[in-house]
Amino acid sequence: MTQFSSCNSSHIGRINRRQFLAGAAATAAFTIVPRHVLGGPKYVAPSEKIRLAIIGCGHQGGGIGRHMGGNKMSRVVALCDVAMEDGRTKATNERFPDASKYRDFRQMFDKMGDDIDACTIGVPDHAHFPIAMLAMSQGKHVYVEKPLANTFEECELMIAAEKKYGVACQMGNQGHSGNNPMQFKTWVEAGVIKNVKRIDAFMNSGRRWHGWEIDGYPEGEPCPPGMDWDTWTGTAEMHPYSRRFDPGNWRSWYIYGNGAFGDWGPHILDTAHRFLQLGLPTEIEAVKREGPNDYIFPQASTIAFRFPARKNMPACEVTWYDGTQNPPPRPDCLEPERKLNRPGKVIYGEDLTFHGGSHGSTLRVIPESKMKELSSSLPKWPRQSSHHENFLLACRGEEKTNSPFHVSGELTQVFMLGVLAQRLGGTLKFDAKTRRITNNDVADRMLRTPPRKGWESYYRL
Repeated sequence: MTQFSSCNSSHIGRINRRQFLAGAAATAAFTIVPRHVLGGPKYVAPSEKIRLAIIGCGHQGGGIGRHMGGNKMSRVVALCDVAMEDGRTKATNERFPDASKYRDFRQMFDKMGDDIDACTIGVPDHAHFPIAMLAMSQGKHVYVEKPLANTFEECELMIAAEKKYGVACQMGNQGHSGNNPMQFKTWVEAGVIKNVKRIDAFMNSGRRWHGWEIDGYPEGEPCPPGMDWDTWTGTAEMHPYSRRFDPGNWRSWYIYGNGAFGDWGPHILDTAHRFLQLGLPTEIEAVKREGPNDYIFPQASTIAFRFPARKNMPACEVTWYDGTQNPPPRPDCLEPERKLNRPGKVIYGEDLTFHGGSHGSTLRVIPESKMKELSSSLPKWPRQSSHHENFLLACRGEEKTNSPFHVSGELTQVFMLGVLAQRLGGTLKFDAKTRRITNNDVADRMLRTPPRKGWESYYRL
């Protein structure tokens, strides 16, 4: 857990900021004083750069950080990765050579807490929670890759922390700042999408764990040079390093990831969940599990979520299909020559059926002849900032985040319930008021998986 290099510029920046604030306090002529000086949330004034820490510098995390750090509103002051010397972090290291570098996020916040305004968190699912909780508790704005966390309880605590600490929070389902959410919202408000009682969502591409034959955790092997495996493991139970876990394969394992649900669910079902106000389901049924396993996700699964009626909206059943040979039923109204998007969704409304893909891709009415018939009368929708820009603007208090934790956290909790059905089978009955599974004690306990010894404090922040 060693700091690889220091950055004198962070120390100089801290002195300049103190000098500036002292001058601002002495004269009312300054109008660019950061709002947090006046006692509100720690927004960054438009006259200042957002001091950004990138936590998780390889693969997806590195891509997010390089994109966010390349924005004119920000400057990268710190990089943190448990494998900082590994080749996977090379591009991020080279892009921000003057940033201070750490392997352990705790040490980074301890040494540089006063010099960081916001952070991106692009690490394995199981490690999102402790990093985000520590950052929020210190008043940092946080951008967390999807899915938000790795257990139902962790999402609950992150939602509460967002409110408690008053910071800008964004989950990284990038499509939630694209055309699809604005279209969906506009069409619901205009009555184009109405009285939806059924949604089929599907992800039928191959996954890392497909074809694996697993009957336990893998035997250990040497860590890559410089890898901090203890920090990588975080709140999860400790197992020796294995290439079956890292890099990327962690998503295959229940203790570290959320499978296809966590990977693609936030991009496929986010708009339906939000603008149809689905909330949390009362029943989750494992309709199909192909190759169920106590350690990794099934080779294929069909999971049905039953949501109760809400306000003026009817009860709705959302059915999820994953696995390369487990497609959803083909809609009768889809032309024979047309194929369903992969991944995608079919939304069955009262008068119309809609077909869509993932991320920000827009919906089409099917059949295509119906779409052409209605095209001139369908309402248009407004544009909005990109997901990364939206977060940075929220750090300055100029916008609200499009996927805040009180929205994205509940969406993630739906997937967490689905993962329990994938893992245990059968039908789970859920009470949204008590936040309990009422018919399966094992599943109910799994909503609140206890952390590894030594990591309990993050659950009390």
